[in-house]
Amino acid sequence: MWSSARPPRGGLRLAPAFLTLLILTPALAAPDSRRTTAPTTCDLETVASGTVASITDGRTFVLDDGREVRLPAVEIPALPAPPASPAPTDSAASTPTDPPQPPPPPHPDADAAAAAALRTLLEGRRVALRASKLVTDRYGRILADALATRDGYPGSAQKTLLSQGLAFLTTRAAEPGCRAELRAAERIGRAAKLGLWADPRYLPRQADDVAGLSAERGRFTLVEGKVVSVRESGGTIYVNFGKRWSEDFTVTILKRNERQFIEAGLRPSGLSGRRVMVRGWIEERGGPWIEAVAPEQIEIIAEK
Repeated sequence: MWSSARPPRGGLRLAPAFLTLLILTPALAAPDSRRTTAPTTCDLETVASGTVASITDGRTFVLDDGREVRLPAVEIPALPAPPASPAPTDSAASTPTDPPQPPPPPHPDADAAAAAALRTLLEGRRVALRASKLVTDRYGRILADALATRDGYPGSAQKTLLSQGLAFLTTRAAEPGCRAELRAAERIGRAAKLGLWADPRYLPRQADDVAGLSAERGRFTLVEGKVVSVRESGGTIYVNFGKRWSEDFTVTILKRNERQFIEAGLRPSGLSGRRVMVRGWIEERGGPWIEAVAPEQIEIIAEK
């Protein structure tokens, strides 16, 4: 069960390299014990191959023939916006203050840490690009996982980042049959409190912190809270985390997508009263909200 307790600060902590290589072997991925539907197959093909010439960022690299590759299904969150400092009052200005304190030690940048991991795993190595079919994004980048053999073990780039806690799983570009394996890899880093899971800046935000969530607009964010009510209006299901529906945090599910949530054992109407963790991009329309397009975006962490 996910705990909302915050571990002490200390930056991005990584697992030993040899452990990473073992847990990233596809055949050794931990099973999803909470799967409620029949297992699907993570059946990917090698759609391209090449030698990695350079790492662009934590999810992107360039092959020696100039082709650019983007890892789908993983998201490296941007650094959260710092809280606004309150304006000084006249009384505060006239009151002697303590001498300024040195700034806290900087935290490793999440994207830089992910890029360093990819550099260790992929740079200079021959890789197989794995996907259900060859697809490129609007920038012409190939969307595929990358497998490179290191010390005799085939290492998945996506699972490396997830199991090391260097990225979060996102479902918008994930191969449906591979989501269970990717979530299992993420749980390894999460259970060990590695990387992002050890840094308070990236841990789940509380659903009742409306101002804080509004500041995350446009960012991929984890949000944790208790569902107050579930309502339907038109073609949308509203999962409300507060009584002020137009102001408090809300998760929306299009009615046409409800079946896939039910088939995954996550009936939206049954979420009321449960504590859940939601992942997605914060949008704002009155109050902050996340659109859930796949059941993997919502995880029940406490029953009623």
